Parts: sequence; structure tokens; C-alpha cells
Amino acid sequence: MKILLINHFPLQGSGSGVYVSNIAKSLLKKGHEACIISPENTSHFSDLKGIKLHPVFFKHKEEIDGQLDFNFGCIDPHPRSSLLFGDMTESQLQQYKDTFRKAIEEEILEFKPDVIHAQHIWIISNVALNYNIPVVVTCHGSDIMGYEAWPKFHKIMYEVADKCKRIIAISNNSKDVITNIFKENKEKVVTILNGYDETIFYKEDYNKEEILKELQICKKCDKIICFAGRLAKNKGVDLLLQSAKNYEKENIVTLIVGDGEELNNLRRMREELGLKNIVFLGNQNHDTLRKIYNISDVCVVPSRKEAFGLVALEAIACGTPVVATNQGGIPDIVNSSVGVLIPGENTLELEKAINKILNNEIKFDATYLAEYAKNNYRQDLFVDNLVNVYKEGLKGE
Repeated sequence: MKILLINHFPLQGSGSGVYVSNIAKSLLKKGHEACIISPENTSHFSDLKGIKLHPVFFKHKEEIDGQLDFNFGCIDPHPRSSLLFGDMTESQLQQYKDTFRKAIEEEILEFKPDVIHAQHIWIISNVALNYNIPVVVTCHGSDIMGYEAWPKFHKIMYEVADKCKRIIAISNNSKDVITNIFKENKEKVVTILNGYDETIFYKEDYNKEEILKELQICKKCDKIICFAGRLAKNKGVDLLLQSAKNYEKENIVTLIVGDGEELNNLRRMREELGLKNIVFLGNQNHDTLRKIYNISDVCVVPSRKEAFGLVALEAIACGTPVVATNQGGIPDIVNSSVGVLIPGENTLELEKAINKILNNEIKFDATYLAEYAKNNYRQDLFVDNLVNVYKEGLKGE
């Protein structure tokens, strides 16, 4: 089977990008072919062996032939773009649609897909409906944020829900949200939980001091807390910094991996709170991120909103327990055997949970954590369900 995967965001720096990459690799293992259309604003984008990539180039820091003269649109800011869909001019929106329409038409002629798997109930998913090819759409949660923020996009979203074959929810909470908004299409919604790439994230023994030196951290650290993700308001990194004021000691370091529009605010907050051991590492590649998970004592996911919580899963796969808010899809993954769930917006409970793990008041078995992730959430476990959804679309069911 040939599957054309289309996404509103690049393969790096977004949860949906990681999702698309993981699906494409899993489909390839199963003997299927995949092609990915996604926006890019750098010539140094991912190279997925055996998978055709069709970038749509936008203007950012470098000049690229054929790029649009504005950056790619976002529902909430991406580390490489702060242009929100709600702020795009009508001319920009039309160019955006026309350019993706051209890319889709080129791949229909060249790649000849059997199914189009679109990401987000959003603009280019709507464009993909105009061809006699079944369209399956995954809702990633940010599209629901767009629904809430900009009513002018409601029409195209309802059209996507009406005309697509299936809507995939990546968590049980996501399914509830989708069916509440698109009530007339609730029979189309199917839950297929997100999965992680077991070839990238796994438990391995690393020398903590050596990894810290690689990260240019030249001090003794007995305990390590980590966060990974976009530095956006909904990720709740500010709540982690507020908690750090009470758990931070000379031998405890907090590693913040990622970039985004909140970086300067968080740096300012670090100074105002007098925090000495908060280290902002910027974006890191997957190999480095795996090392950080493995040497950490706890990974914190303090999100205000979280459709799934892939970071929590990746950390657990590396044998690291998680402290996370009970938001969105996180409770589908995190239970008392692999971490601690806390209420959202509660820095006191966040601090308590972190300290209990650091002080060994709550203990976790790293080997069990890694096996839990591998046995229940590796991407390969879900790809057969996904292929069945594609086949249902081909049959017109």
C-alpha cells in the first residue's frame, strides 16, 4: 500500500512531526511505501531512509529556491516560526493552500498514493479532500486549540470531519474532545494511541559525568531532573521553575531541552528566582535526548494542555520515572508503576512529587519502566491498526 502523509508542521520541532516520522518508518518495516509532504524553512531537514520527502519551503533564516516569502503558519508557535494562522493575511493563506495543493497534486501523479493520511483537522487536510483518494485524518490537539482560538477556520474543519473517512484520536481524552465538537461525525472517530520509536529511545548505561561534560556542564551533580519539549506556555515550564526554587540544591541540576517563544521569559524567571542549577540546552538530537533521559532521575511533564504526552513515553522507555500533570492523554500512559500524576497548575504537588523521587521515598524499577513502554507503546504495535483504518477507507467504510 502507498500512503501519502501530509503535515502542517516540520518533521522536527513538533509532536506531529515525530508522529509522522515514526509512522512512516513503521509502515516501511511492514512492506508499505510512504511519502511525506511537510513545510520546511531550512535545507537541513530530516533524511528518512527509504521514505520520499516532499518539503514545501518557507522563508526563515536562509534563501531557498522556490520558498514562499513568509514563514509557515502555526497554531501555537513552533521553535522555527512564530507566524500564527490567525495572523496570516488572506493572500498568505491562499498562497499556503495553493502551494500545498500543488505538492499534493504532484505526488498524486508521481507517487500514486492509495490513501492520504493528513495530520490535524485543518487547512491542508481540507485541500486533500478534493481528489478521489480516501483521506484519514489524525487530530493532534493543536487543531482543537485552533478551533477554540479562531472561529473563521470552523467551516474548513467541519468540512474535513464531514468528508474524511476516519478521524484518529491519539488518546481517550482526545476522542472525547473530538466527538464533542464534531458530534455529527462521532462514528468516524477511532482511538489509536501514539507510539514511540524503540530504536531511538531505550534504556542504556551511560556515565553521568561524561554525558554532562558533553553538554558542557562541568560540575558534580548527584541528581538530575529533565524537561524536554517546546518552550511554550501550555507546556508549563514556568511551573517547573517555580517548583525548582524549593527543590534545588547545589548537587541537583534541572536540564531544560527545547526551544520556543517562552525561552527569554523563562531565562528571566530563572534570574528573578535566583536559580543556579537550571540549564537551558536548546534543541538536541534524538541520540543526545536519549542520553539525557537515561542519566536523569526524573523527567517532568508539567503541561497545562497535552493531547498525548510523547515525551513522558520516551523517558519511561529509557527507564526514567515521570512526574506529569493529569492532563489530556497523559493518564493513558502514566500510572503509579512508572511515575506520579499531579493536578495541573499545582507547583506544591509538583515539588513534592519530584522530592519524593529524588529522596527515594517513591522507588521505581528502571528495567520495568523500559519493558512497560516497549511492551505497550512501541510504534510497531499500533501500525497494524492504522493499516486497517487505511483499508477501511479504501473500501469506503
